Amino acid sequence: MAHVGHGGRGAHAHAGISMPGRLSTTALPDDLNALGEGAKPLGVWNTLKRLFRYLWPRDRPGQRLRVVLAMASLVLAKIITVLVPFAYKYAVDALSGLPNAQALQFAAVPVMLVIAYGVGRVLMVAFAQLRDWFFAEVGQAAVRSLADTAFRHLHALSLRYHLQRRTGALARIVERGTKGIEVILRFSLFNSIPTAIEMLLVLAIVFSRFGGLYSAVVALTIVAYVAFTWTVTEWRTQVRRAMNAADNEASGYAIDSLLNYETVKYFTNEEHEARRHDAAMAKYEKLAIKTTKSLAFLNAGQAAIFTAGLTIVMVMAALDVQAGKLTVGDFVMVNAMLIQLGQPLNFLGSVYREIRQGLTDLETLFLLLDMPPEITDAPDAKPLEVKKGEVRFENVRFSYDPEREILHGISFTVPAGKKVAIVGPSGAGKSTISRLLFRFYDPNAGRILIDGQDIRKVTQKSLRRNIGIVPQDTVLFNDTIGYNIRYGRLDASDEEMVEAAKMAQIHDFVMSLPKKYDTLVGERGLKLSGGEKQRVAIARTILKNPPILVLDEATSALDTMTERQIQAALDKVSENRTTLIIAHRLSTIVDADEIIVLEHGRITERGTHAELLGKGGTYAAMWKRQQEAARARERLRAIGEDDAELGFVRS
Repeated sequence: MAHVGHGGRGAHAHAGISMPGRLSTTALPDDLNALGEGAKPLGVWNTLKRLFRYLWPRDRPGQRLRVVLAMASLVLAKIITVLVPFAYKYAVDALSGLPNAQALQFAAVPVMLVIAYGVGRVLMVAFAQLRDWFFAEVGQAAVRSLADTAFRHLHALSLRYHLQRRTGALARIVERGTKGIEVILRFSLFNSIPTAIEMLLVLAIVFSRFGGLYSAVVALTIVAYVAFTWTVTEWRTQVRRAMNAADNEASGYAIDSLLNYETVKYFTNEEHEARRHDAAMAKYEKLAIKTTKSLAFLNAGQAAIFTAGLTIVMVMAALDVQAGKLTVGDFVMVNAMLIQLGQPLNFLGSVYREIRQGLTDLETLFLLLDMPPEITDAPDAKPLEVKKGEVRFENVRFSYDPEREILHGISFTVPAGKKVAIVGPSGAGKSTISRLLFRFYDPNAGRILIDGQDIRKVTQKSLRRNIGIVPQDTVLFNDTIGYNIRYGRLDASDEEMVEAAKMAQIHDFVMSLPKKYDTLVGERGLKLSGGEKQRVAIARTILKNPPILVLDEATSALDTMTERQIQAALDKVSENRTTLIIAHRLSTIVDADEIIVLEHGRITERGTHAELLGKGGTYAAMWKRQQEAARARERLRAIGEDDAELGFVRS
């Protein structure tokens, strides 16, 4: 009965060896960077303890019962596995130890033993499958629970954290961490632990029936096998990490090049991009060959060690059979036991590798879950009660970086139902004000009040529920127009959604589309123009119906014609609402009740449009520049129209 070592069998399928373009399962530096500085490793034991909470939840007794039943099935499967060779032994002894005449007379004995052997093998598989049956719900429930916890935690983390980390790296951490549960369960609970139980049972049986010398040879064989597999696997892991890095580099070049397809074409750099990609693929090719060859070495070494141990035991058994100390059935039984033990040992290399990677991925996810949110509700936080909607900033100071303060003691009030605009050059701190109002950050000093309530002392949900925003850069979900409008209030009726779309002046456009409100907008809303996206954002805010409205440079990225159309919709939205406008184009705020000029984080001017023009200061200079630019655009447009008309006449 020849044994062929396959310690790496299935390694390409399970060991995290990714082909070009496929996501590698090996933790990447980006994953660690996504955690930020100061993240300390948990260690294997703490990681397993954290995992156990999801497998053995206090509030789910049914899941605990399934764990118990699964473990009982596992133990029974392994007990039957080591007992099956006994039926084989007794059948061989019954057949070889009786003359032919007597064998016919007592044929029922070996036949029953053979049947028992068959039944044992069926039960062995049946209990193993029953273990998987019970644990299927346990594993998937743990994956779902952990994924939900991670998803909620990511939304709880601060804006500062998300601006500093790569979204792709965070997604990989969650994806790999949740898959790590399945990996650990599959390779430890369904392979390593059963194999360890089987090894102990085999050693105990060999010791009790064949003596200490036999069990010593078997034990040494297992130790040598495990040591060799561990050593070679550690070496192969380093090679595979380098290979995965080359794979990621090649994939990165390919994706970046395709995302910038037009730029590549503009500068005719197709050959340059191909060379960069091929250079990374050359690294991958070299390392992939090395990985495959090292796998062959691992398989050969495992086969040699196991076969050597098996041969020594069989020689000893053969000599004892000749000496009359053992029967032929014993000879067959010890061979069957070791062959059965060899099958799970075949996968030891890939199992060890997968468990180690699964633990690493799971540990990284737990470290992410340990990241504390920067902004949290106060223990005694109450819901915000908006009666009038007055917004007041009192001596607010703020800095993203301690060495560079952005706002220097800002104080202003937006009276209930009034419209206040903030203008100023880029970097003056205008958008920071809206982020502070939404409490994405807390001021370093001073306070922000809504109807006299400090926003740090109210719940974040109630605060944001009462504020609507139309941002400069509207990002839509990759879903339908209807879904994106209804996102403002998920329980809104179709009639309310359509009414909001009409107020935002987008209903007619939507109805002209083949699928109307079921039209998909594409990733980040790229199938819509800038003006169409802005109208969707306005409709979404109208549907939310907040008492306080923030317009954060909502028209600055649009052309003049579209801006006028959008501005008309915004004027309707802001009626009878407390409105804070962060403006770039001054023509959109001439009717504001107050205009605040912000420079270098300080208020330098304030007043109505007419008052500020009369002062002849910064605002007046900005107005003059924008008016001159507008007149220049009008002249160019007029020249273009004249040229077009002249060309028509000449034709």
